[in-house]
Amino acid sequence: MSPKTWTIWTVAAIALFFLYFFGLARTGLLGPDEPRYAAIGRQMAQSGDWVTPRLNGAPWFEKPPLLYWTTAVGFAAGLGDDLAPRLPVAVLSVAFLVFYFFLLRREFGERAAGFSTCSLVTSAGWLASSHIAVPDLPMAAAFATAMLLALREDRAHNVGAAICLGIAIMAKGLVPLALFLPAIWFWRRRAVMVMAFAVLIALPWYVLVTVANGTPFLYEFFWRQHFERFTNGTLMHIRPIWFYLPVLLAGMFPWTPTLALVFGRETYKDRRMQYLAVWFLFGFVLLSAAKGKLPGYLLPLLPALAALCGVALAEARKAAWVLACCAGLLWLLPAIEQVLPRALISGLSRVPLQWPLTAVIPVGAVAVLCWFLDRGGRRGLAVAAISLCVTASVAGFVWRMYPMLDNTVSARGFYRSQREMVCTPSPNRNWRYGLDYYAHHPIPDCK
Repeated sequence: MSPKTWTIWTVAAIALFFLYFFGLARTGLLGPDEPRYAAIGRQMAQSGDWVTPRLNGAPWFEKPPLLYWTTAVGFAAGLGDDLAPRLPVAVLSVAFLVFYFFLLRREFGERAAGFSTCSLVTSAGWLASSHIAVPDLPMAAAFATAMLLALREDRAHNVGAAICLGIAIMAKGLVPLALFLPAIWFWRRRAVMVMAFAVLIALPWYVLVTVANGTPFLYEFFWRQHFERFTNGTLMHIRPIWFYLPVLLAGMFPWTPTLALVFGRETYKDRRMQYLAVWFLFGFVLLSAAKGKLPGYLLPLLPALAALCGVALAEARKAAWVLACCAGLLWLLPAIEQVLPRALISGLSRVPLQWPLTAVIPVGAVAVLCWFLDRGGRRGLAVAAISLCVTASVAGFVWRMYPMLDNTVSARGFYRSQREMVCTPSPNRNWRYGLDYYAHHPIPDCK
């Protein structure tokens, strides 16, 4: 490698570390889902039963076992209560991002691959999901890998696609099978074979857990967690049909302005670009049609959208205004840092936004710099400048704000402050699951 190449890869490795690994344990597990899933994985490691997920000894059939297995491996490796669930997710995310760059480089060239990967690596949606131990990121990484491998017709890529799609099924059930339908539309019989082998790969666990638990598993997992969640929102999370539009704009932050570049007609003369577009559009319509919606459900679509934006950005004749707008959006980062702890406690709609006027000058300087870099033929430096600004902001946020989240949002800080906890002081399920997790046993309510 040339010295320039070594420098680029060194900077990229440092950026990935600060974005995905730095400070993972500076705050405890957040919300009800993280500690609940982590407790199931820990119980798997302790009991040796890797078939039936259990929470406090009772079967829990909400999700397939992939996340529980990775967490159990983390506990078996001695990573502890915080890193055991989170580190495997971060490792999966970074491994996918490396694969993503190399595959896109082969398909679309190094410039387009670099822009696409930078936008996905530093996008708010992908980055935030890589810091929490829930099934969305593992499923999205495995599913996106399968979709990208399906671009090639040779046997090795087909086998790899089937394995990755099978892993995605082990992460989130039938959802990746539904999202894989665009591949069948494009690649026909070959994609059908990939899907069939993926089902065979995932089938043994489904058979074993059904034999061990019978009808309760089939009813809870397939009927309630799939059919009812999609059709009637019985399990809460009912959102309007337009819910994913603002989620998408926020998930692509700060690269949201690059979406304007994907509407050019010339972009879709390439069948591979058509494939990426249908991958995204079909998934977006399908997920929007569901009654139950959560922001993380959109994650499997972000790699396709980031690739579309990256290729369009690489091919655009003029993009100075787009990159200047991306840099200008960095002005929102201090505001996000201020409101996030309170938003996690009481909801974003109840927290007034405070616009950071002091950030106008430095952010404006970066925006102007990106404008001139692109006009001067140095678009790659402009993208790198925005990416490094995001990296520095994320590292600062983790260092300053994670301890605050630990004391206000996570149950870990409260649990550690108590010498002896004999009951749970709040019926809030965020605290219930968190306190139970850090106590390593269920704590009764204080009544």
